[in-house]
Amino acid sequence: MSPDPHGAVELDLDERPFTERGSRLLVTAGPDGLRVARAEYETRLADTLELTGLVLRDADGHPLPVRAATPTAVEFAGGAALLFADPVTLVLTGQDVHASWRLPDGTARQLSLDGCHVLLGPPGEWSAAAVRAAAEARWAAWFARMPAVRPDLVVAAATAWWTLAVNLLPIAGREGLVPSKYGYVGVWNWDALFHAVALRHADPALARDQILLFLDHQLPDGRLPDVVHEHGVLSDTTDLPRSDHARLAEHVGTANGARPTPGPVPVTKPPLAAWAVWKVHETAPDLPFLAAAYPRLVRAHRWWFAVSDPDGDGLPEYLHPYSSGLDDSPVWDHGPRAEPPDLNSYLVLEADRLADIADALGRPDEAADWRSRAAAHTDLLVARRWDGTRFTTLAAGAPVPVRTALDLMPLFTGRLPADIAAALDRILRSPAFWGERPVPTVAFDDPAFDPEAMWRGPVWLNINYLLIEGLRRSGFAGTAAELRARTLAMVRDAGGLYEYWNPLTGTRARTATSGFGWSAALFVDLAAEG
Repeated sequence: MSPDPHGAVELDLDERPFTERGSRLLVTAGPDGLRVARAEYETRLADTLELTGLVLRDADGHPLPVRAATPTAVEFAGGAALLFADPVTLVLTGQDVHASWRLPDGTARQLSLDGCHVLLGPPGEWSAAAVRAAAEARWAAWFARMPAVRPDLVVAAATAWWTLAVNLLPIAGREGLVPSKYGYVGVWNWDALFHAVALRHADPALARDQILLFLDHQLPDGRLPDVVHEHGVLSDTTDLPRSDHARLAEHVGTANGARPTPGPVPVTKPPLAAWAVWKVHETAPDLPFLAAAYPRLVRAHRWWFAVSDPDGDGLPEYLHPYSSGLDDSPVWDHGPRAEPPDLNSYLVLEADRLADIADALGRPDEAADWRSRAAAHTDLLVARRWDGTRFTTLAAGAPVPVRTALDLMPLFTGRLPADIAAALDRILRSPAFWGERPVPTVAFDDPAFDPEAMWRGPVWLNINYLLIEGLRRSGFAGTAAELRARTLAMVRDAGGLYEYWNPLTGTRARTATSGFGWSAALFVDLAAEG
């Protein structure tokens, strides 16, 4: 690995803004100079502008272009710079420099700079040298904790590691890692678990905080909320913004007319909390944390069977598209609630991880019961959903024809009969799902495949990551290694940490956000394996 991964990160002030750990301020390039906006929950950056049109000129009036932007500073020609003195304070430094900008109401501002000036933030006296030294020290300390990776992955991994740092914000009394300061300014349940997977390498306590944000906000019925944000939580459909209801109405149930039911519907995310807790514990054992988390994890697990199994067949369902994490999947074209094979696969592995936790806490009888439950649930999943060629997805109580990567997720259990596991490995490696950049979230040859549309074809790193784990657990180490290699190459060559990728071109899908947390986290974790 490069001795200075910090130096590998270049900010383009577009996909990669100048920002800081713990800061809601984002500096980006605009058509008439730099602009600064605040990242807020469910608010467009265009509505949170702090200033626009920031331009620096020398003593003769010539513009000073941005020479470079790094995690430490935005450097202008002539030696001027923009730096974070702290998460809420941006300062300009330089000598014989004239700066001008506009406030959101159009008011013009200007100053003659000769030293250090607070551009945004509370008034104070700052030393340019001290601010720069502190910023360099902060980033050097963060990058010193980055896991080692192969030389060809250093640039992408360093960018991912920077992404994880700048996406950290104070949320609900803890430091939470938001998915992106571009549009996802809260802590989402599923995302937090994937973030913890990467953070455990450098800061296990911070990794545990991502999980605790949700365990701390567990509902009385045991459910974990979907989102924890600065104003509260999102845990049922009454908490959804109006725009989300309108967007869901565009496709949910349109294939067969099954519309969402009125009234509050629980909203959560797929059950992987025990899986994440155990991953963190394996890296940095902490029995008091396990002991505190275990009863809450048990309650969360039981919620799925008590509340989220409306037909009572023992196989829970997603009661809302958002609970699946697959918001726009064509699965939801067929009904407002659905049962893809992934949910019950996760529940099997969660039972096995609860068994591991019970064993670690010295509760062998409980561990044995959890393993028995995992085995029985696998048997039920196979008996009810394996049709001899594939695991079927149900929506509104009927089989769904669309073929998705979720059909392969029973591999995640590591408990399938050998012949069924082998069949899933063959399906994955068939032209339907295998290519230079696998795995499409909808099969390449399915009529619903769209390489650009969210969950309708693009590659998502979390799906690949879970399939890699499942392949290993199910005895297909070779396929797992090849999928890992192709996934790392796709991200390395795409030039950014995106929400999802076009599987045909390997480039950012048109509507995918950039600087995406779980893509950064899971890339780092895969790359750290060597």
